Amino acid sequence: MTAAVPDASDPLASPDPLEAATQATRSLHGLSTELTARVPQLLEAMRSVGTGLELHSTLDRICETAAELADARYAAIGVVDDEGDGLSDFVTYGVGEDVARRIGRRPDGHAGLLGALIREPETIRLADLRADPRAAGFPPGHPPMRTFLGVPIRVQGENFGNLYLAEKNGGGDFSDYDVHMVRVLATEAGIAIGNARLYEAARQRERWIDGSVAVTTALLSGGDADDALTVVAEQARRLADAAAGIVLLPAEDGGLEIVAVSSPRPTKTLGVVIGPESAVVERLMEGEAVFIADASSDPRMVHRLSAAYGPAMLLPLQSGGRVLGALATPRGRGARQFTEAERTLATQFASQAALALMMAEAQRDRERLAVYEDRDRIARDLHDLVIQRLFATGMMLESAQRKSIVPAVQEGVGKAVDELDVTIQEIRTAIFALQQGPAEAPSGLRTRVLREINMAAVPLGFKPAHRFVGVIDAAVGDLTGKNLIAALREALSNAFRHAEATRIEVVVDATVTLPDGSQGVRLSVGDDGIGLPEGGRRSGLRNLARRAESLGGASWCGPGIGEAGGGTTVIWEAPL
Repeated sequence: MTAAVPDASDPLASPDPLEAATQATRSLHGLSTELTARVPQLLEAMRSVGTGLELHSTLDRICETAAELADARYAAIGVVDDEGDGLSDFVTYGVGEDVARRIGRRPDGHAGLLGALIREPETIRLADLRADPRAAGFPPGHPPMRTFLGVPIRVQGENFGNLYLAEKNGGGDFSDYDVHMVRVLATEAGIAIGNARLYEAARQRERWIDGSVAVTTALLSGGDADDALTVVAEQARRLADAAAGIVLLPAEDGGLEIVAVSSPRPTKTLGVVIGPESAVVERLMEGEAVFIADASSDPRMVHRLSAAYGPAMLLPLQSGGRVLGALATPRGRGARQFTEAERTLATQFASQAALALMMAEAQRDRERLAVYEDRDRIARDLHDLVIQRLFATGMMLESAQRKSIVPAVQEGVGKAVDELDVTIQEIRTAIFALQQGPAEAPSGLRTRVLREINMAAVPLGFKPAHRFVGVIDAAVGDLTGKNLIAALREALSNAFRHAEATRIEVVVDATVTLPDGSQGVRLSVGDDGIGLPEGGRRSGLRNLARRAESLGGASWCGPGIGEAGGGTTVIWEAPL
């Protein structure tokens, strides 16, 4: 049995939801004693539906209230998607979590009675939905249902979705009274949903604005660039309610490289390069956003990483006509699609993050230029003043050695002259390191380690000792090597700024076996300083640990190389 399309007296036909509710309520008078007796129950249901502003809890409350009002065992609300041809959300009442798990994926509204209500939003009442030709059957694990009542919900004149009721308690059919009651409730639900949507939209915009502020602050704080990019990934994942937040930057050989990942589970995606042959990469580098309905099945998603995800937003990090990279926020398989509002807010967030990236890059360029100018001045001072004085001192000692007739004195002075020669050579090495730019950095890992040690010698006032074990250059891969150099730089910087050390030893061992049995490389930077202070900052050490864990390794601290283990030894290891 199917109800007719509502006429002009139907509350759903009125353009004003409040007036429609009033008309519907007035129309109840005189219909029957039973219906009049249920008016207090209807008013209480309307009051319950109108409380609260959070959208999803409002939908839950509508389902529960409708089921109680019509004495139904099951209730649901299907939210129509932005395209108007399917469901973006499906809220249920009466279906337990164990049953929902057995059913699996929720309906998409493209077929069956749910699809019919979307295409023709009018009241449907059935004594046996299984006999209706529009029914598409139930998936395995679905509870049996016979009686059915479907009523559209309109919000500000637009079709928001449909309210479904099934299985009248006691085995009877849904009555005319039930239809009247549920229609009035649906009208009130439309008003409550409209208010909740406005409130949710305001809160959502506020969250995205706060996230943009956090990203801008992190990028312009002058901290580590990797940390700042991680903040971008973390904020994007949180705001988009995604399974992961991923930042990609242009790779050296083309394509996009994953440089920052935020995920609740450990991942080894850091450093993965999506090749330039990908159609998605091509569109992103042209400054176009890409929205994917299901990453696991979309043919444009060529990399195996996409198999774990469903809906996804891939947004260019673009500012001033320049594409700096991309931001990806995928949701899990079977998750709800991104709404139009979420897409707009995420695109604005990506633009703000790109602007902050450009400003941070300009700021780092200015700081780098200032550092290079300072290094040139230090190099000139070392060459023109320190080396010349040491050379003059050496000549004076050689003259004194020739004049002395005491063998012990001659020997001692000779050793001092030799030490001065070694010192002059080390200063010249430091001057050469100071004058090198980043583009001149050699490719061999051993040479890069030595370069970092020589550069650290200038602010430290002494050169750290070093030792290599194994075939460093041939054994260690590029990604691990790049992260090892960053870890070495961080450890030497900590030793200079905080440890007050007088001796540092650097060991790079490419022959270690990791706990999982794989071959790895271990970096140890030990000092004889004051050790780790209680309650001190640990951001640098956390950064080291994050780098190692992203590669499947680990990082920790141990006793130093001073007396009785004084000082600190930073240990960093990762697979080859």
